[in-house]
Amino acid sequence: MKPAPFPGTPLLTGTDPEQKRQQILDYFHATFDRYELLFETLTCDEAYYVKPISLRHPLIFYFGHTATFFINKLALAGLVERINPGYESMFAIGVDEMSWDDLNDTRYDWPSVAAVRDYRQAARAAVDQLIRTQPLTLPIGWEDPFWIVLMGIEHERIHLETSSVLIRQHHLKYVRPHPAWAPCRDSGAAPKNALIDIPAAEFCLGRERSAPQIYGWDNEFGTHEALTAAFKASQYLVSNREFLAFVEAGGYADDALWQEEGAAWKQFTHAEHPTFWVKDGSEWRLRLMLEEVAMPWDWPVETNYHEAKAFCNWKARTSGQPVRLPSEDEWQALRRFAGIADLPGALPPANLGLVDDASSCPVTRYAHGPLFDVVGNVWQWLETPIYPFAGFEVHPIYDDFTTPTFDERHNLMKGGSWISCGNEAAPVSRYAFRRHFFQHAGFRYVVADAPASQPASHYETDRLISEYIEFHYGDEYFGVPNFPRALAQLAIAARGDKPARTALDLGCATGRATFELARHFEHVTGIDFSARFIGIGTQLAEQGSLRYTLVEEGELVSHKEFVLTDLGLTETAPKVEFFQGDACNLKPIFTGYDLVLAANLIDRLYDPALFLASIHQRLNPGGLLVIASPYTWLEEHTKREAWIGGFKKDGENFTTLDGLKALLAPHFHLLREPQAVPFVIRETKRKFQHTLSEVTLWERR
Repeated sequence: MKPAPFPGTPLLTGTDPEQKRQQILDYFHATFDRYELLFETLTCDEAYYVKPISLRHPLIFYFGHTATFFINKLALAGLVERINPGYESMFAIGVDEMSWDDLNDTRYDWPSVAAVRDYRQAARAAVDQLIRTQPLTLPIGWEDPFWIVLMGIEHERIHLETSSVLIRQHHLKYVRPHPAWAPCRDSGAAPKNALIDIPAAEFCLGRERSAPQIYGWDNEFGTHEALTAAFKASQYLVSNREFLAFVEAGGYADDALWQEEGAAWKQFTHAEHPTFWVKDGSEWRLRLMLEEVAMPWDWPVETNYHEAKAFCNWKARTSGQPVRLPSEDEWQALRRFAGIADLPGALPPANLGLVDDASSCPVTRYAHGPLFDVVGNVWQWLETPIYPFAGFEVHPIYDDFTTPTFDERHNLMKGGSWISCGNEAAPVSRYAFRRHFFQHAGFRYVVADAPASQPASHYETDRLISEYIEFHYGDEYFGVPNFPRALAQLAIAARGDKPARTALDLGCATGRATFELARHFEHVTGIDFSARFIGIGTQLAEQGSLRYTLVEEGELVSHKEFVLTDLGLTETAPKVEFFQGDACNLKPIFTGYDLVLAANLIDRLYDPALFLASIHQRLNPGGLLVIASPYTWLEEHTKREAWIGGFKKDGENFTTLDGLKALLAPHFHLLREPQAVPFVIRETKRKFQHTLSEVTLWERR
């Protein structure tokens, strides 16, 4: 039986809060139910644990991931309590960390399907209760608790789609047809493609954070002034039939048609045709999500970016015209030309949001002006790597949604597919994937004299990031030595001639101490809660240099660059690695260290006592724990009841050092008296923070 119509993303405005509360509750349950309905297509428990592709986790991860996302984000916001910290660590991250030439073979002790299903029910009950009881005012804004609820729902809708792709890549023995996921059965002769003139256009992209009409991800907000020259666009998405000519012309064997990255991917995978095409003797079949069918030649071909780009290069060669994929600005220009609105509630009929069947359909079904499938059917690959609009800011509860993709390796896709729901269905949305990944994605091509513009996606203009880069790698001010370097030297000296195999820099920020510790230790791991900080350390380890801007005054900035060679750290780069993580809920794999450095960390934790009570588990016997902190207790970081010092106890002063001694005594002894180490953080050319951090050294018993 086909499910009821799937509700779209709700408006954040209105006059009746209780009606909006019920709408959000219905939206939550419909999404949670539909996601679980997707996993009913699996034939057995084994299907949850066998990876559909080597680049991603098995499906058990994704089954648990969306539920733990709700709890992790809502707990971070102080709205719910944790349910199962082990699951909330195991299932937290690991969605887009693997590239085809850098496989992650980390082993996980996955729980049973039944256990994860039970967890999902507990998470559902917690979120349901929150939606029913949390005060609600309209409109819902960026800082509203209900924004985080909607964040979880929209996140699950993203994974409804990405998990359907993994199921499509699974062995057929692990999947079965399901009435809720029946595909289109309509196909016929493919149309001959034509070129449609798109006039020059000038417009502004981006959304206002102060007045969001629907939920939006961080990369959608800000402003971008677009100016496009006239160009021509293919009337239809490229069909399977149109792409067949490229395959039969030997396009996959002709390296001259492929970019360097695409040719390397093709060699790695031995690709000879689109991944969902199946050769059956002299005939072609198409793998759908749950079955194979005779090739529907008038459906859109589905490829990754590399295949789409190679086809365009072949088309350019054979036609003599400058054929390529559209840029983001050009896609937005043709959308406006077709008269398609910004928001999903005002979209024309399209194969979008599960309104039709659970598959693509003929490219001739949905006309949008003189074009077809401007939105819907399959995503459309663009030439543009994702980049931040002017005024970009991360949301504090999900600071790594987009920033890890600002690496010029993730290209934008537009238009949505048959299963794109919620925020995904909005033309204002901006989703990007690694160029070798498969989504329900195809493409249309354009003919344009000008090359596609490539806006810079570097993220080092962010003020906070730049201040920490300067703090770690920049100039010394007022004669105060570099703080991360000073801590590393102090730790190395205290370690003496004892084993120096592995060290953990916990709360590593942009990673200077991680590199400095690697002068002495064989391998050093840097972990920070912020993906933005981790990205800087990773970039330095891989590229050895970094450019960034510093605020001088007002809107005036200066530009700086440094290289690891100048700091004498080039040889340490191969010995370091960086991970995102929660110091209070680290994954079990982070253990067995000879030294742990926790610099300016404990007074920024939501549960410092939990951290201190468990950190011995990460250290080898005789290992050294180095804690540095100015003890700046603030309720914005740590609830008052979770402070470990800095208050009166039994009428007397109880310092943080007193708290450290009490909490660490069962497993550590203090090596020496505390030592004050100064540091200076530059904010502007004329404003600096000067602080003393108290350093204590603890040896594990």
